[in-house]
Amino acid sequence: MRQNTWLLLAVAALFLVAGVNAANGQGKPVQLSFVNPIQLVSETESISGVRLNLIYTKNVSVTGFDLGLVNSCSGGTSGGIQWAFVGINNGGFKGWQYAFVSITKENFEGLQMGFYNTAGHMGGLQLGFINHAGTMKGLQIGLVNLIDTGGAFPVFPIVNWSF
Repeated sequence: MRQNTWLLLAVAALFLVAGVNAANGQGKPVQLSFVNPIQLVSETESISGVRLNLIYTKNVSVTGFDLGLVNSCSGGTSGGIQWAFVGINNGGFKGWQYAFVSITKENFEGLQMGFYNTAGHMGGLQLGFINHAGTMKGLQIGLVNLIDTGGAFPVFPIVNWSF
């Protein structure tokens, strides 16, 4: 019974934050999607709250909690928590990105986890089997670690860094 109560409170808090952000003009509070374009909110809109999808969804950006099979953001900076099988951010991302394949094409700040992680500029920690960053201020831990410019080593196993 207690676990259900905590889960209910957590979901209520997410929707409350989403409603406040949406009221401030920061995006739609909720996105539900089966597969793009079969989704509640158009892909040309941002989401500030909760985005849930079954197969594939696309929006400009997401701030909050982003859960699905393939989550895609077309631009801008997203943030919060993104959990997916494939997470794609064509803009930047701040927070925790956790996916089998984690892709952020511009600036990433935070924790990026998955089998394959890549970021244009990484600021933080990458944990995965293969980690890649164009430039980096932080740490990579994985079997293969690549930093294009400015890393301690261009390619190094187990750990690589740039500070």
